[in-house]
Amino acid sequence: MCPMLDVLAATPLLTIMVVLALGTVVGMIPFGPVRFGPAGALFVGLGVGALDPRLGEGLGLVQTLGLGLFVYTVGIAAGSGFFRDLRRQLPLMVGAVAVLGVLAALTRGLAGVLGLTPELASGAFAGALTSTPALAAAVSRAGNQEPAVGYAISYPVGVVVTILVVAVVLGRSWPAPRDTPPAAGVGLVDISVEVLRPGPLADVPGFRDGTVRFSYLRRDDRTRVAGEDEQLRLGDRVVVIGPREPVRVATEHLGRRVDQHLAHDRSEVDYRRFVVSSRDVAGRTVGELDLPGRFQGVVTRVRRGDLDLLAHEDLPLELGDRVRVVVPRGRMGEVSTFLGDSERRISEVDAFSLAVGLALGLLLGLVSVPLPGGLTLALGSAAGPLVVGMVLGRLERTGPLVWGLPGPANLTIRQLGLLLFLGATGLTAGQAFASSVFSLVGLRTAVLAAVVVGVGAVLLVGVGRVVGISPARTAGGLSGFVGQPAILAFANGRVVDERLDAGYAALFALGIIVKIVAVQVIGSP
Repeated sequence: MCPMLDVLAATPLLTIMVVLALGTVVGMIPFGPVRFGPAGALFVGLGVGALDPRLGEGLGLVQTLGLGLFVYTVGIAAGSGFFRDLRRQLPLMVGAVAVLGVLAALTRGLAGVLGLTPELASGAFAGALTSTPALAAAVSRAGNQEPAVGYAISYPVGVVVTILVVAVVLGRSWPAPRDTPPAAGVGLVDISVEVLRPGPLADVPGFRDGTVRFSYLRRDDRTRVAGEDEQLRLGDRVVVIGPREPVRVATEHLGRRVDQHLAHDRSEVDYRRFVVSSRDVAGRTVGELDLPGRFQGVVTRVRRGDLDLLAHEDLPLELGDRVRVVVPRGRMGEVSTFLGDSERRISEVDAFSLAVGLALGLLLGLVSVPLPGGLTLALGSAAGPLVVGMVLGRLERTGPLVWGLPGPANLTIRQLGLLLFLGATGLTAGQAFASSVFSLVGLRTAVLAAVVVGVGAVLLVGVGRVVGISPARTAGGLSGFVGQPAILAFANGRVVDERLDAGYAALFALGIIVKIVAVQVIGSP
């Protein structure tokens, strides 16, 4: 035997790191318009795992840990948006369930035509839709490892085909009347306006629904922060902040734009971005902080990752947010102390809340529910942490516990978990993949997988267009529908759009539940 293989077999951690390093290189190689990104670790893992059966042994813990960390952090990040957009995404979720039913029937029928056993077909279905929990259900139903062979062959096919479809979808544009515009693409402006129509600030279009904010107010040669119950007078000058169109409407209502921008004079009122690092602040909404009452100031914008958000009263703040506060010049220090404003503190992860949340998710995954016909349903280590993460992400905090993670920390943990899961999965499936992929049965299984995932992708994209959601949300939904984290990572690498994660979260857990039931039906004699 090769001495190097002996070394790798004796040190699984070294093997994983080698796979991750080589996978990162492969993921950066362009194949036409597509780079596979983190999925490179999966393909390298398959190749390395095929060299020696020992290299794929004992990696179950690494797979579970990596997958759990990935889906939990996705859930935390997407939970608030998911529940806010639930009504909007419900048609997509119903359509996804119908598509999975069609694919299950297609798999069963096409397997008979290709001469594949029900057990192999059930594994191919799980692999084409990259669902490890579904594979576990298929193996349990079959009582042998034949579904694992179909899974190993179909898994790379499902990843490649879906990444190609997602690349096409993200390059398209179509009407999306049921969707909201991305916060990343809105863009915020701030202008100074002279008031020619006196009246309550609350009467200005966009003020009540939070699409515009006001900061500076200049009256009688004195500048201060505009209050929420302000009565504007003729000749007042105010700064209006918001997306371009709402700002235009508010300006037309108030009077006219002036060239001399109030924000350029920082002698009496000043502004600065502060980092939210205080755990007493994180998870609370802008309105709950009551900056007007505390400091005679106002939060106008929130920078979250690559998104610049207007700070409406109901917006919850997260650790790591950079908030722009307009405040009387002498109170900057008080605001800094209140918000925390520490880069070092947001680089630290609250290990307690992370461990508690992940443990709750894993516990939920262990719950097994019997279904009619001898079928069972368990969310497993994939969907359990995702569901709990989404709920906790929606709650933001419970008493002193802040469930959210700072944005950079969330992305780092998510990327690490994803790479560990993909590398370990490739190593584990490498032998089964190599032994079957070049056989006639392997070819038929790959054809079945390509048809299943191809038809499923086309149907789901069609559902997205019919129900009127955006290409970004559709692409995220397709990533969750197939259930492969690398596809979501690929999509996030192409565009900055929070609707990707929301679409993924909407269909990932739901898809796992339906797939677990479907593979047991497909694998039945």
